[in-house]
Amino acid sequence: MVSEVERPKRRRGGVLPFLVGGSALCLGVGLGLFGLKTCAAPPRPLLPPMTSSVTVVRPTPDVLVAVRDLARLESAAFHMERVIDLSDKQSKLWGMVSTEDAILLVAVAEVTAGLDLQKLTAADVVVDPARRTARIELPAPEVLHAALDNEKTYVHSRKTGTLASRNENLESRARKEAERTLIEAARQAGLLSRAGDNARRTVEALVHSLGYDKVEVTVRAPNAPAPAAATSG
Repeated sequence: MVSEVERPKRRRGGVLPFLVGGSALCLGVGLGLFGLKTCAAPPRPLLPPMTSSVTVVRPTPDVLVAVRDLARLESAAFHMERVIDLSDKQSKLWGMVSTEDAILLVAVAEVTAGLDLQKLTAADVVVDPARRTARIELPAPEVLHAALDNEKTYVHSRKTGTLASRNENLESRARKEAERTLIEAARQAGLLSRAGDNARRTVEALVHSLGYDKVEVTVRAPNAPAPAAATSG
């Protein structure tokens, strides 16, 4: 009899570890290559941070208001001196005798001139914000202040006749006359003209500082009539 040779049985458990081990090896190699590729790749630039901008629009200052804010612009001053000879003529003894009470006053004063810019009207100001131009006509210069310097003003002499009555108001009258004549003397010396020129330059500089490139400023002549206000209707 021929006996069958018993074939050895294959163990099923030997293949699975081999497959698992091979898979693990391939996964390890793959991860290693991925790691090398990741390390070798240059770093990507970071995205710029989110930014936001706000545009601030500043309104153009009102030229009329800005110039008016200067109010009474004192732009020139003259130091003036004058001698005032004033007498009070009197008749005594039924007009038979003439006598007087006289005073000689040395007056010193400062006369200040300028512009009252509160008189500026909308018709006097023409502006073009787009072209950055402005044209302004200022009011006429005027004497704003005149006062005697009490420390330097003094009575040089006072003579009262034998029969004359002393006039207690004579010195006050002399002081008022001094102020009047000193103002007139300052006008004749060109005080108003100088005040107008100085005020024009001051206003030009102010309007330039508001952002206007071309500025034309004129000053109305003294005693010139102001333009009539525009009426609607």
